[in-house]
Amino acid sequence: MSDNGSGGRVQPARPGDPSRIGPYRVIGRLGAGGMGTVHAALAPDGARVAVKVIHPQQAQEPEFRARFKREVELSSRVGGPHLVPLLAADPDADTPWLATAYVPGPTLNEHVLTHGPLTGGSLHALAAATAQALSAVHSAGVVHRDVKPQNVILTPSGPRVLDFGIAHAADGTSVTRTGVMTGTPGWISPEQYRTGATGPASDVFAWGALVAYAATGRLPFGTGAPDVVAFRVMSGEPDLDGVPGPLRGVVERALAKDPGERPPADEAARACGELLASQVTQVVGADAPTAVAGDLVSAVWDVPALHDPAWPLPAGRSRKRLVGAVVLAAVVVGGLTGGVMALRPGSVGAGGHASAAAASSASPSTATARPPAKTVRSGKAASQRQTANDGPATAQSWAQARTAQGAGEHDVARAVLHDQGTLVQELGDNVDFSPGGVRFHQSRREVYFSYRLASDEDGTMYAETQVAGLMCQTLRDVVLRLHPDLPYRTYVMVKEETGRDPQVTWQDDFITNTRCESAADDGTGQDAGTSTGSDTGQDWQPDDDGLGRAMTPSTDSAEIRVADRAARKVIDRANAMRGTLGTDQVLGNQEIKVGFDPANSAMYVWSDYVRWDQEQVETWAAMAAGEACRALVAEREASANWPYHRYAVAEIGGSGYLMIRSGTADSLDQCPA
Repeated sequence: MSDNGSGGRVQPARPGDPSRIGPYRVIGRLGAGGMGTVHAALAPDGARVAVKVIHPQQAQEPEFRARFKREVELSSRVGGPHLVPLLAADPDADTPWLATAYVPGPTLNEHVLTHGPLTGGSLHALAAATAQALSAVHSAGVVHRDVKPQNVILTPSGPRVLDFGIAHAADGTSVTRTGVMTGTPGWISPEQYRTGATGPASDVFAWGALVAYAATGRLPFGTGAPDVVAFRVMSGEPDLDGVPGPLRGVVERALAKDPGERPPADEAARACGELLASQVTQVVGADAPTAVAGDLVSAVWDVPALHDPAWPLPAGRSRKRLVGAVVLAAVVVGGLTGGVMALRPGSVGAGGHASAAAASSASPSTATARPPAKTVRSGKAASQRQTANDGPATAQSWAQARTAQGAGEHDVARAVLHDQGTLVQELGDNVDFSPGGVRFHQSRREVYFSYRLASDEDGTMYAETQVAGLMCQTLRDVVLRLHPDLPYRTYVMVKEETGRDPQVTWQDDFITNTRCESAADDGTGQDAGTSTGSDTGQDWQPDDDGLGRAMTPSTDSAEIRVADRAARKVIDRANAMRGTLGTDQVLGNQEIKVGFDPANSAMYVWSDYVRWDQEQVETWAAMAAGEACRALVAEREASANWPYHRYAVAEIGGSGYLMIRSGTADSLDQCPA
């Protein structure tokens, strides 16, 4: 799983994220990739940890599980001062995970995009440290196979190489699929393109490209469609203008087309170490004592430390926090507005803790009863069992419910309030907690959660469906796993409005609804918040299986060309909309990708950028849908045999990718603007 960055800033936890993984307490996210999610967590002694967890749907696939287990085995073999140590792992768990030390700092890719290329001592330190890391990897009989800027963290003390998600043993054993190219275009060696073969020399080739990128800010073989880059790698000369002279010689050898002409990693490390030593002499003076390699790196390393306030202060500092539970302060102070959840990206600060007793002690509204404003939405499981509860939940049954009693119910209340609050800034001022909080009706076996909406504008149904989905997931986690003795099996959502009677808007059976599917059902059978374009009424809907097929690298030249063109359009427009989208970085192919699902004749556009709120996601998705539609129409007009006529836009969410937009590319005038 690449592009996650052990050293990234902590992002808010998302709906459905676990509160604990093994012995570690989760406090947020560090990133996500195609294989899983990386959580920020704390060890029992307070140490900062990065915990990688496979996506739940992939954990059920033997191939992915084997790949993850292999990653654990390989990571446990390797150690060194410029690598990230493995601390613990459970590859046989229902949801496999591994924990590494947290190393703070941006990735090399992020640093170059923000600050430009490395120079002087820092550049030579990066070259020496990463070569030493690869030497340690190869000495352990392992090939990394994904050396690239996104997998190098620039910590305050020097570079660290991470991520063995597609590594394999030097003896050739691996668990990647036959015929599937591993690695990232621009960082793949000529022999891998030609024969698929990888070895230590392939890592050295990628290392040479990495150092060139660090020195110039450019990929040595340029950018563009994957097949174009592949041709340059196999046949062209690298662009090394800007790489300092002595270092350039080492990089040129590393980028030789013939793997036999490249230096081994330990030889490259020695050569770069000698160049680094000369830099140290210039910095600290010729009379300074001789330093070991690690000291050489730190002596000239000049990348400032980044403070991330999302990490809790170390023990002994003046901060009070609850042990074993995190509860949102908004429920206590009552006036804090913000989104109460969503199955999509969002953010929340690290503060905001309160007592669960206070959180669950508020009483329901006593407004005069009035007819509900709209029909209650229920999942299939709930509609099948309403007679067992003497009919569906109502405002009256909610008024009869009580606050939490006993340890189990208090745990439920704390978990619901925590999970609903983790994305408190997600929906802006549209959704807020109501004074009713979390309540329990034991005889009806129901758990209630009340909320308020700022308005009945378009999009509030989407917010409500997401609130319901997270409620279902939280209760399944807490009741089924921690407190199976509790009698509850139904969750009920209650909307409160000033001057109106409380209104039951959603109810479902979280025991039988194992996938919490009602979160995506607004009663019409289509995903809430999804614009289906001209596919409305058709059987096709985008899904995880289709997206998974789209993520598989294509070998079809037409697909590669169209995907590259569409991705460039979407990326360029997203960067042009940075002010509207609130994007704090220049987006590229690492954040926005395009692929094809041949089984359903569909193009998928998906984003791994995690810092947009709901409105920003919708804005980006509408734009991406329009570009996807136009790309398909244009190709069909140019080629009568073009098979793709559907499109879908997805965004990374708490439990995988969420399908935001979809449609059929019939004509340009029907494409979204």
